[in-house]
Amino acid sequence: MSAAAHVSVRDYLYEEPGPKTKRAIQIGTAVAVVLITVVLITLLVVWVIRLFAGAGQLDAKYWTFFTRWTTWRFLGMGLLGTFEVALTAGVIAIVLGLVLMLMRTSTYRILRGIARMITEFFRGVPSLLLIYFFFLVIPKFGVKLSAFWMLAIPIGLAAAAVLAEVFRAGMNAVPKGQTEAALSIGMRPFRVKTKIVFPQAVKIVIPSLISQLVVVVKDTTVAYVVSYPDMLQNARVLITNYDALVSTYFVVAIIYILINYGVNQLALYVSRRSGAKIVTQTNIKPV
Repeated sequence: MSAAAHVSVRDYLYEEPGPKTKRAIQIGTAVAVVLITVVLITLLVVWVIRLFAGAGQLDAKYWTFFTRWTTWRFLGMGLLGTFEVALTAGVIAIVLGLVLMLMRTSTYRILRGIARMITEFFRGVPSLLLIYFFFLVIPKFGVKLSAFWMLAIPIGLAAAAVLAEVFRAGMNAVPKGQTEAALSIGMRPFRVKTKIVFPQAVKIVIPSLISQLVVVVKDTTVAYVVSYPDMLQNARVLITNYDALVSTYFVVAIIYILINYGVNQLALYVSRRSGAKIVTQTNIKPV
């Protein structure tokens, strides 16, 4: 009797699938996941549209002002203000982050301790609380700051604490043998760090620096605290003028999503090209 005669129905149902069967299963699973996702998103969109329609939020008066050039120019001016704060805060974060990183990696214990306390403090304090401090407390000491700096400085300080750890992670990722080789030929530790290790670390952390811009842009959305005319603050003006809360916030949310998505995709692209892992606040080791 042949071997095929001894194969039962159970064997056909539960035997290990071959390569072609595995490929077919993977393709079928992927197609099913895509179809289910599309259906769920479609149902969600339809549900949201019906809610808007039921509340009268789809009336033309709430949307027609977006067809005017003046509306988009006004939002564009706010978006420019958002970018100015984000870029300024980014520069502050990079400079201060470098200083904190050098202190954290110093051979002097007191500098390491001071840098660690500063880093942990600014990583733990919300950006909004820092903005309130600069807005309400700093002026009592006679220091007058514009709304721009009352927003850019605290956001930069909060981001600097994260970037300091990002830079430190990049420094630790450089092979130790290079440091040991440089020290063996008589180079000073600080010179080794700045001339050999740091340039390589920068290439490693560039994707993480780009990714951190998303956090900085998000933090600018609290500009209303100091009445700085960023995009969200200008959106509030549109809401007041046209009594169109849902439509205005919907459009502004789409703009923020597109900006942050673009920055994230740029960080992922640079990460793939350089082979460097993106370091975030959640995967930084505190030690």
